[in-house]
Amino acid sequence: MKKGTEIIFILLVLAVLCACGGGGNVKDAAIVPVKSDIYTEKEIDDAAKTAIKYFRREFSGCTLKEIQYIGDDAKDRFTGWAEQYGADEAIILISTFDVDASGGDGSLNPNSTYTNWQWILVRDGKSNWRHVTHGYG
Repeated sequence: MKKGTEIIFILLVLAVLCACGGGGNVKDAAIVPVKSDIYTEKEIDDAAKTAIKYFRREFSGCTLKEIQYIGDDAKDRFTGWAEQYGADEAIILISTFDVDASGGDGSLNPNSTYTNWQWILVRDGKSNWRHVTHGYG
C-alpha cells in the first residue's frame, strides 16, 4: 500500500470505530407493556423504538433500563404537544436509565438513576413517530 492510501485507510477505520463506539447502552432495555385504548401495542412499540434509537445515539455513558407508555390518563397532554410541534398526534413515554461516572454529556448527575424521564414523540397521520423533546416535564 502506498503511504497516502495507508493514511486514508487508517482514517476510514477510525471513522468506523468512532461511529460504532459511544452512545447509550440499550442492550438490555425493556419495553414495558401498558394497555391503551388510544394506541395499539404496535404504535406504542414503534414510539419506544424511536426513543431507544435516539437514546442509543445521544446518551453516551448512560444505560437505558426500561421505557413505557405513560398511559391514557395523560391524553389531554398529548394534544398540547401535538399542537406545539404542528403534528396530528403526540405520545409520551417514560423511562428509567442509569448514568455512569462521566455524567453522560456532562448535563446529567454522575452515578445516578433517572426515573420517569419523559420522551415526547409526534407524528402526522399514521407516519413514523418523530422524537421532538425529552426530559422532566
